Amino acid sequence: MIKLINLTKSYPLFSGGRHYVFKNFTFEFPENCSIGLMGYNGAGKSTLMRLLSGAELPDSGKIITNKKLSWPLGLNGAFQGSLTARDNAKFVARVYGYKGKELQEKVKFVEDFAELGKFFDEPMKTYSSGMSARIAFGLSMAFDFDYYLIDEAGAVGDPKFRAKSVKLYKERLSKSKVIMVSHNVAEIKEWCDKIIYMKNGQITVYDDVDEGIAVYQGKA
Repeated sequence: MIKLINLTKSYPLFSGGRHYVFKNFTFEFPENCSIGLMGYNGAGKSTLMRLLSGAELPDSGKIITNKKLSWPLGLNGAFQGSLTARDNAKFVARVYGYKGKELQEKVKFVEDFAELGKFFDEPMKTYSSGMSARIAFGLSMAFDFDYYLIDEAGAVGDPKFRAKSVKLYKERLSKSKVIMVSHNVAEIKEWCDKIIYMKNGQITVYDDVDEGIAVYQGKA
């Protein structure tokens, strides 16, 4: 169960006033399926993902769920740049209640997956965006969630690393579901069972993925 109840989210405008992404919005997500969020830029897809993950809070209203939701997959902004990747991974593992041997196992998973060698113990502010993305992806995959939140899923790195990322996706999603934002139709078709189309602060659910994609593309 994932419910939005009387949800309002807005941002201040430089010209004054506020831009409302959602206003007194109520919606319940379809259950037991992987969902593709589609809509044009500015529709509120990424904002919704940040709200679901708790990375941002609504102005008012609430989100009710009995599911474990990940942070947006690949989100780099939460890292402390002065800390090493190892220390960032330890911090996140502690937040999720891990300690001792289990904590070390999570950190080792991220280190092995990211394949950054000695740079794993360098401050993350020295990383390229691609290096940070590897850490973010590996850290996201180190934990078990009911739903993985994926904002523009394109895997990072060279072809070999991308293949490894896709393999890990499939392993995780054999037991979990995904809520995915993507403009890539092939990705949506591969991973999602239903489409949520967002436009002008409204949401329409399409049980048929092809129909939802057609609406998004203006073909229906």
